[in-house]
Amino acid sequence: MSYTLIDAGVNLTNHQFDEQHHDVITRANEAGVTNMLIIGCDIASSQQSLELATKHLQYSTAGIHPHDAKSATNELEAQLTVLANSKHVIAIGECGLDYNRDFSPRDVQRSVFRRQLALAEKLDLPVYLHERDASDDMLGILKEFNIRGVLHCFTGNSAALKQYLDLGLYIGITGWVCDERRGKELQQLVPSIPLDRLLIETDAPFLIPRTVKPKPKSRKNEPALLPYICQTVAQLYQIDEEVVARKTTENFHRVFGLEDR
Repeated sequence: MSYTLIDAGVNLTNHQFDEQHHDVITRANEAGVTNMLIIGCDIASSQQSLELATKHLQYSTAGIHPHDAKSATNELEAQLTVLANSKHVIAIGECGLDYNRDFSPRDVQRSVFRRQLALAEKLDLPVYLHERDASDDMLGILKEFNIRGVLHCFTGNSAALKQYLDLGLYIGITGWVCDERRGKELQQLVPSIPLDRLLIETDAPFLIPRTVKPKPKSRKNEPALLPYICQTVAQLYQIDEEVVARKTTENFHRVFGLEDR
């Protein structure tokens, strides 16, 4: 492979990767994935993500996922601010709204989401966003703040995509796009995402690309499989994979303010 990639979203703290972090990162490097963004989903995993990012010279986020919003305390802002003091933490999140599973009450999700957006605005950091079946509320809340960032693992419709783009957000595409069953609508929408707003991510260990051949015995996704997403995205744009790799790398550096590092 003649190009390198950045995985814009990896759940490396997930228990499926326990005791495997070094091997996972080594395989990623061998596959041309030179950097990754390790996602924090609550205070504990944000701390662990930072520790992994520091140890392996990667990047991380610090935030509370909507599933875990009910765990947020009055110390949330102070806890995230301490984590965000590290040069490895480049975004607040994963934060947002999830009305698909409702693991936290919706009013709590909205409150904790607003708190994190306000903190990102105060700290001048991008946000790493999650949304499922909640685009109307999500868009309404986002418009209350002056933020920048990426909508991670986009799986919405064309109307939502247009509004997220109008807000200046970048769009993260995962292995969902490689799914010939449930990824059809996303496959149709991808070419309408401007190339200078596109990021690609595995969301590992979830959403393993169904285009991986031969099909692995394990259904566990990992950053080394990011090239399969790059290939599918390139086919949808009808451009070379190298162009997708170059543009998504440039976009990652731009949205997370890494151009001068």
